[in-house]
Amino acid sequence: MARVFADITPLRVSAPYRRLWLGLSISNIGQQITAVAVGLQIYDMTKSSLMVGLVGLAQVIPLVGFGLYGGTLSDAFDRRRVGIATAIGLWACSVMFLAQSLLDLNSVGVLYLIIAVQSGFFAVGAPARQSIIPRLVSRDLLPAANALGTMSWNIGFTIGPLVAGGLVAATGTIAAPYLVDAIAFTILVWSMWRLPSLPPTPDASGQVTRAGWHAVREGLEFIKGKRNLQMILYEDLAAMVFGMPRALFPAIAALWYGGSTEQVALTLGLLSAAPGVGGVLSSLFSGPIGAVRFQGRAIVISIIIWGVAITTFGVTRTLVLALVFLGIAGGADNISAILRNTMLQAAVPDDFRGRMQGVNTVVIAGGPRLGDVEAGVVASLGGEAFSVISGGIACTVIAIGLAAKFPSFWRYDAQVPTP
Repeated sequence: MARVFADITPLRVSAPYRRLWLGLSISNIGQQITAVAVGLQIYDMTKSSLMVGLVGLAQVIPLVGFGLYGGTLSDAFDRRRVGIATAIGLWACSVMFLAQSLLDLNSVGVLYLIIAVQSGFFAVGAPARQSIIPRLVSRDLLPAANALGTMSWNIGFTIGPLVAGGLVAATGTIAAPYLVDAIAFTILVWSMWRLPSLPPTPDASGQVTRAGWHAVREGLEFIKGKRNLQMILYEDLAAMVFGMPRALFPAIAALWYGGSTEQVALTLGLLSAAPGVGGVLSSLFSGPIGAVRFQGRAIVISIIIWGVAITTFGVTRTLVLALVFLGIAGGADNISAILRNTMLQAAVPDDFRGRMQGVNTVVIAGGPRLGDVEAGVVASLGGEAFSVISGGIACTVIAIGLAAKFPSFWRYDAQVPTP
């Protein structure tokens, strides 16, 4: 059974990892509740997919700067302390979302500002949280730990949108989702607080990394010539920048499927949750992933499946089929994420893991935000359907082209992890 279903050994053998996983799982739910609530609130105020897409622009600017610099903090300071500080910052942003809704400010600018601050805290905290994992579990358990991690992320993507849509439909107010998010992030603060001390690891010369832009430069120089690390980033960018139609979901729910305000909110919740459902299912049956030897080619194939599924989603106008194709896309993306995280953690030495996770955070979190902008801009020019279909096709073509250009990634051997 272990070869079919998810391997929960990391949860059994490591109490710190178990607490971290729980905190991240609950906070992910709150984060996705807020993501849907923000999109719905902005679309309700502006009736514009472009304005919803610009949420991505508000997120991506702090992501780039703080993500790269935040990675140096994770290599220079105790990662537990970095995690606690950023978790408190994220909780405070949740409280600000709640406050603006209770005060009925109805200001897109205020929402963009809170989103930017939230994105900065996320960008600093994410490298710490990811680089903590190899310190809590052994290398042979990294695929299982990453599968459990993406499962928690996808649980958030599944439950969060459904809860958000249900709360808005039931209460008729946007404040309820923000309240739940604020409560959820208190659990993340607790889980980070309960971690053991995780001081920085010296490099080969016995020196500990000093935080600063010089350390960012060292991290970027480390990537030079390392085709496998580069391809991890390139392939994910292709999928997220061109194949992520999330910013269009409010308009798609209203224009393609219609109904009352409550029905549109529920449809939006279903559309937003569908990729997460696929991700959860692929995580539940992730047992075989630990045995995948040629991880690079599995990533490429997964991203091609993502692109084809998104393209097909753009063609259909039957809600059930749309949800199925989004679920397939989410499952493929989840497999890609598990293997990309495993490659990144296994092939990078610990004294560079924080910085590499910082770069990875910029890509995995910034890519979808750029995708929101791309989707919104293309939709404003050619409509939502054209934006979804063209993006899915572009993702598929670029994924294949990159694999052809860098064949070493296709041959990557997990038994000999090489950056």
